[in-house]
Amino acid sequence: MSQDPQFSEAFQQDLERLFTWRRDVRHFRTHPLPPGVLDDLLQLTCLAPSVGLSEPWRFVLVEDSARRSAVRTSFENCNAQALAGYDGDRAAKYAGLKLAGLNDAPHHVAVFCDTDPDQGSGLGRSTMPETTIWSAVMAIHTFWLAATARGVGVGWVSIMEPAAISQALDIPGHWQFLAYLCIGYPAQVSDTPELERVGWEHRNPERRDWIRR
Repeated sequence: MSQDPQFSEAFQQDLERLFTWRRDVRHFRTHPLPPGVLDDLLQLTCLAPSVGLSEPWRFVLVEDSARRSAVRTSFENCNAQALAGYDGDRAAKYAGLKLAGLNDAPHHVAVFCDTDPDQGSGLGRSTMPETTIWSAVMAIHTFWLAATARGVGVGWVSIMEPAAISQALDIPGHWQFLAYLCIGYPAQVSDTPELERVGWEHRNPERRDWIRR
């Protein structure tokens, strides 16, 4: 039997700081991570919980310049459509946001979910099959925390057409696109979300109230 771990008060405080400093990074330095760091982070990510131990996450390291260009085109098209949906002050603020690190981030990782994997034999999915997707999202969060602990920034780009990304990366048809992650050392760090710093949105204290039944 494994020994029960004991986490010190200092560790608990560091963990709280990790949660505070885990930010969505939009501005990156261009030099790559040292060899092996990204692989180590992805290995840690596979410790994430998953329904039925199905491990449905699928990571694709996007290194080919032509494929990156196709991804960037999808983003630019979707971003232009998103901008057209705002007007006035919102439009000006949106136009001023740098919504992707696609140009500067040295590493790109696309995250997919095998929504019906053989692994796990369907345990826990009969009434809620979407739990495979939730499991893959848990893996993304695990990766994000592990990266932040090592001073590595992560930016989640969601302004993309899933079908276009799957086609650009030649992905099996039964994999569902979840996230496109830009990864590298951040150009600047902050414990406050950028969207809050620029006045786009603020945290709602009411979200910290609990419903009791």
